[in-house]
Amino acid sequence: MANSNIKFKTNYAVSSKIEPFYKGGKVQISKDEKYIFCTCGSRVNVLEISTGKIVHCVEHDDQEDITSFALSCDDEMLVTASRALLLKQWDWNQAKCTRSWKAIHTAPVASMTFDPTSTLLATGGCDGTIKLWDVVKQYCTHNLKGSPGVVHLLQFHPDIKRLHLFSSSMDCGIRVWDLRSSQCVCVLQSHYSAVTSLSFSRNGGTMISSGRDKICTVWDLKTRQAKRSVAVYEAVEGVVLLPEKTDLSQIGVKSKDLHFTTAGSKGVLRVWEASTARCVYTQTLLSTSIPVAEEDEENNPRGLTYLFHLPTSNRLVTVTAEHNILFYQLPGLTTQQQFVGYNDEVLDVKFLGKKDSHIVVATNSCQLKVFELLTNSCQILYGHTDTVLSLDVFKKDSLFASCAKDRSVRVWQMDSDSGLVRCVAQGCSHTNAVGSVSCSRMKASFIVTGSQDCTLKVWDLPAEFSRVATEIHQLRPRSTEKAHDKVKQPQFNKNMESRVLLCLRGCFTLLTLKYDPACCFLNLCSSSFILLQTFEGHDASVLKVIFVSRGSQLLTSGSDGLVKLWTIKTNECVKTLDAHQDKVWGLHGSHKDDKIVTGSADSNIIVWEVGTADTDSKISAQELSNLLHEKKYVKALGLAISLDQPHTVLTVIKAIRQSEHSRDLLESTLLKLRVDQKEALLRYCVVWNTNARNCLDAQSVLQVLLTHLPPEELLQFQGARTHLEGLIPYTERHMERLDRLLQASMFLSYMWQKMRVAGAASSVDQDEEMDTTPLTQTQPLFFVDKDKAKGSSDERRGNDSDCGQDEDPDCCREEEQEEEEVVEVSAAQKASKRRQVESRTNGNHSESEESSEDEDVTDQTEEGMKNLSVSPPPLPPRSQTVS
Repeated sequence: MANSNIKFKTNYAVSSKIEPFYKGGKVQISKDEKYIFCTCGSRVNVLEISTGKIVHCVEHDDQEDITSFALSCDDEMLVTASRALLLKQWDWNQAKCTRSWKAIHTAPVASMTFDPTSTLLATGGCDGTIKLWDVVKQYCTHNLKGSPGVVHLLQFHPDIKRLHLFSSSMDCGIRVWDLRSSQCVCVLQSHYSAVTSLSFSRNGGTMISSGRDKICTVWDLKTRQAKRSVAVYEAVEGVVLLPEKTDLSQIGVKSKDLHFTTAGSKGVLRVWEASTARCVYTQTLLSTSIPVAEEDEENNPRGLTYLFHLPTSNRLVTVTAEHNILFYQLPGLTTQQQFVGYNDEVLDVKFLGKKDSHIVVATNSCQLKVFELLTNSCQILYGHTDTVLSLDVFKKDSLFASCAKDRSVRVWQMDSDSGLVRCVAQGCSHTNAVGSVSCSRMKASFIVTGSQDCTLKVWDLPAEFSRVATEIHQLRPRSTEKAHDKVKQPQFNKNMESRVLLCLRGCFTLLTLKYDPACCFLNLCSSSFILLQTFEGHDASVLKVIFVSRGSQLLTSGSDGLVKLWTIKTNECVKTLDAHQDKVWGLHGSHKDDKIVTGSADSNIIVWEVGTADTDSKISAQELSNLLHEKKYVKALGLAISLDQPHTVLTVIKAIRQSEHSRDLLESTLLKLRVDQKEALLRYCVVWNTNARNCLDAQSVLQVLLTHLPPEELLQFQGARTHLEGLIPYTERHMERLDRLLQASMFLSYMWQKMRVAGAASSVDQDEEMDTTPLTQTQPLFFVDKDKAKGSSDERRGNDSDCGQDEDPDCCREEEQEEEEVVEVSAAQKASKRRQVESRTNGNHSESEESSEDEDVTDQTEEGMKNLSVSPPPLPPRSQTVS
C-alpha cells in the first residue's frame, strides 16, 4: 500500500506570526525609513518595514496607557508619556529605559515633538501648557502658557535658526511661539474647527494647514497672513507638500506651482494646486469597494487619519481608521505595501498562491485580507457587505471562495504575476446568512454553499473568467436541496451536531463534529455511516478538523486554544501545539502538506512548519513527567513556565492540587518561584479564569499571589493592571454560579433531612429491632431505651462527679453537650414516630386537634428529655443485615 511509505508527522514549530501591533493613536516613521513606531495600548511597538515584523517593544512599568511619544530626528532617542504624568527616555534598540522624569503638567501629555537638532523636546498637555526640555542637559527650558484647552498639535519650524514653535489647541488657532523671548508672537486665525496637520515648504517661507472644517489654508510665514483658503470638501487629517523637483505628471501636476496632497474622511488621496485651489488628481478606489455617503464620512472605516511623505524613497504613507498602514509609490501613487495593525477575531484562514506564498484571512468584518507571508504585506478585499464567515480554496489557479452574512458567495482570483486579487464571480440566491462554502477538488468547476435558510446550493463556474477588472460574473445555482435544520460550519453552530463533507483522494469521508471535547471519525459506505474512531483530548469544544499525511493523521483545533496532531491508526495524540490564548477558529494545511496555518480569536495568525521529532521538546516533556512523579513541584512548575505553555503549567497546578495537603503545598511551591515566573503565572491565570473547568485552579493560584505579594510588587508585573481588571468580570460570574449552586444544595439537603425523618419512623413501625437509616461516621444513630433512663441518668451523674477529679472539666462539658444533642435528636425522632402513629389511628380528627396533640406530645417529650438514657441499637440478625 502507498500509505506504508508515509512519514508520520511528529512536530510543528512556529515559522512566522502575524499579531496586532497598532490599535489607534500616534504613528511615526523613522528618518531612515526602516521602522514604523506606533502605540498599542500601554506599549510602543517598532515594526520593521521590510519584513512586517515587530522587532522591538517598549512599555511603562506602571502599565498606564501611553498618551503620546516622539522619536528624535536622528532616530536615536524615543520619549514616551503616560497617564501617570511620567516621561521616559528609551534606548529603543535595546528596549531599555535610560531616564524618567515627571512631566510637570497637571494633566496628561497630548502631543510631543523634537526639534531638527534632536536636543529640544516639546510637550503639549491637556492642561493648556507647553513645556520644552533640553534632553541633553536634562532640564526644562520653557513653560509656555496661554493655549486654551488641550494642546493637540506641536511642530517646530524646519529652520532651527528661527527658533519658532507652532502649536494648536481648542480655539482652532495656530500659535507661533518665539523661543528666544518665550512669547507667542502671533495667532494665525483661519480655521473654524480643529487644526490637524502642518506642512512646510523647503525654503521655510510657506506653510499649509489642514482642519476638520474641510479647509486647507496656505500661509505666508514672512507676513504671517493667509495667502489662500482651499475648500477640499472633506474633513482633512493630513496634508503634505509635494516635492518641487520631481516629475509628478501622472497625478496631475503639470506646472511648477505649489501642489499639496490631502488625506481625510473620504479615504482617498487628492492632489491640489495651491495657486488656483483646484483639485488636479483624485485617487481611484477599487471597483469592489462600497461608496460612502457624505453624511457617513465621519464613520467611514476607510477614512484616513495620518499622512506622511518619505523623501528618501519618494513615497506617501497613510494610516486608516481601521488601523491599516499603506505605502504608495510616487509618481503614480501605486500601492506598494500595506500593513494591518489589528485583525480582530480570526474566523477562518487558508493558504493561497503558488508555493503557498500567501494566506487569505476572514476576520470579524466584511473585508477579506490577503497576506504575503514573506513581508506580511496585506491586500484588503472589499465586496461583502456583512461579516465573512467561511473560506475555501481551489486546488489550482489561485482561486478561492468566500461566503458571508450578506447572503452572498463570491469567487476571487489572484493574478500569478502581480499577486493582486480581484472578485470574478458572485452569487446571491440564499435567503439567509451563508455559513459554509466548499470548492470542488479536482478542478475549478463548482462550489457548494450551506446557509441558515436550511438549504444547500451547488453553483457552476464558467470555464474562464473575464480579464476585465470591472466585470463580475453572476452565478446561478445549478441545484438547491433542503438540508438540516441549519447548515453552518462548526464554529457558527454551537447547539447541534455539524457535518462537513470532505473529498480526500477520490474517496468521500464524512467528519462529524459535535460540540463536546471529542471528535468522531466516520466513513461513508453506501447510505450508512460507520463510526470508526473517537478522539478525545481537548478540554473544550472541537472547532476545526483537517487531514494531513495523506489522510493518515488529523489536526484538530478547539475552544481551549490548543491544536492537536492525531494518528488515526493508533488513536494517539502525537503533539499538542499551545501558542494561542483563545479559541482557534481557523486551521488549514498547505498543498505540500509541510505547513499549517492557524487563526484565533486572540487576533493572532501563526504559520507552523513541519519538523522532525523535537528532541528538546521530548527531553523537556520527559523531564517534566519525571519531576511530577518525584513530586518535585517547584522544578516542574519552573520548567513548564520556561516552555511558555499555559496548558502544561495548568497540568502541574492540577497535579499539586490533587496531592495531599494541597493548599499548603501549592502555597509553598508558588512562593519559591522567581518574580518573572510569578508574573507569567498571573498572566496564565487570566486565561484559565475564563473557563469554568479551570477557574478553581486559577483562583487557587490567585489566592496565594494576592495574599502573600504586596500590591507594590504586583503592580511591577508587566500588564498587572490589565490582567487584574480582566479577572474581575469572570470571577464575579463564577461567584454568581457558585451562589446558585450553594442555594440549590442547601435546599436539597433540607429535603433530604425531611425525607430521612419520615423514612426512619416508617421503618421502625415495621421492625422495631432494625434501623434502615444509613449510618455515617459524622451522624451516628442511637435508640432510646426508656426502661433504663433513670438508672443511666443516675450513673451519668456519678460519672460527672468523678469527672472533675480525673479529667479536664471542659472535656466533660463537651461530652455532656454531645450526649444531650444525641438525646434531643433521638427524642425528636421518637416524637415524630408517635405523631404519625396517632395520626393514622385518628385520621378523622380535625387539623386543629392534630395540631394540639402534636404540641402536647412535644411538651411532654421536652420535659422528659433529661431522664432519657442513650444506648446503641441492638445488632440485627444475620438474615436481616443490610450490606
